[in-house]
Amino acid sequence: MTVLRETDRDRYLACLLAPAEKRGALAALYAFNAEIARVRDVVREALPGEIRLQWWRDLLEGEADGDAMANPLAAGLMACVREHRLPIAVLTDMIEARIFDVYNDPMESRASFEGYAGETASALIQLASLILDPATAPKSADAAGHAGVAQTVAGTLLLLPIHRRRGQVYLPADLLAATGLTPEALLGGSDAAAATRAVQAFVGLGREHLAKARAAGGVSSANRPAFLPVALVPHILDAAEKAGAAALERSPQPAQWRRQWWMWRAMRRGPF
Repeated sequence: MTVLRETDRDRYLACLLAPAEKRGALAALYAFNAEIARVRDVVREALPGEIRLQWWRDLLEGEADGDAMANPLAAGLMACVREHRLPIAVLTDMIEARIFDVYNDPMESRASFEGYAGETASALIQLASLILDPATAPKSADAAGHAGVAQTVAGTLLLLPIHRRRGQVYLPADLLAATGLTPEALLGGSDAAAATRAVQAFVGLGREHLAKARAAGGVSSANRPAFLPVALVPHILDAAEKAGAAALERSPQPAQWRRQWWMWRAMRRGPF
């Protein structure tokens, strides 16, 4: 839990709001996600990033060296996988999707973005649901799929300044083209009007999937903690829309106390 608190404060809080007997497994899953999500933060070149991701893939597929289980994160993840019978293929797909993060290739299309989000954030929500209440988890699969895309839109908006400094473009190319913004202008910040249109269109994509998640339903009270971070999404989308082109320079990050309040309220009322 200590590692998770340092790497993913929102999901750490979601763990604290989950039943006590589920917290250890959720923390192990979320810490693994945080580890593969931050690969670009800890390496400067693509090859070392791919090697780090391959290490996790080898671990899950039983091909890691004998010292792998000395890593507390690895040991916790494998215990979680065994106890809750999590599908290995979904976890390795999460790793595969993260290869995109270590390169500067542009996101080709909305479909590509939705696929990336589906294999990362959406998969994480569904895996957490399997830990919390496996009997009802299939009923929330559609909600998890759309909620994960909405969450990835919000997360991308928060990380826009960092991505720009790295030369990364996560906003889909077809969305940029439709709003008249080139990848070069996005990275250079040279067209504020077009950037505002692109941010607003991207916010619209997030709201579209959030609405579909609400309509899908199927989230049991027992599985609610898996969806708690999604409660932050509408507030981040609102802030990014208001900021427009300024979101490229300054992350529309809500205060931590607000984030905690929204998640606590969502635990009582529902995540959407």
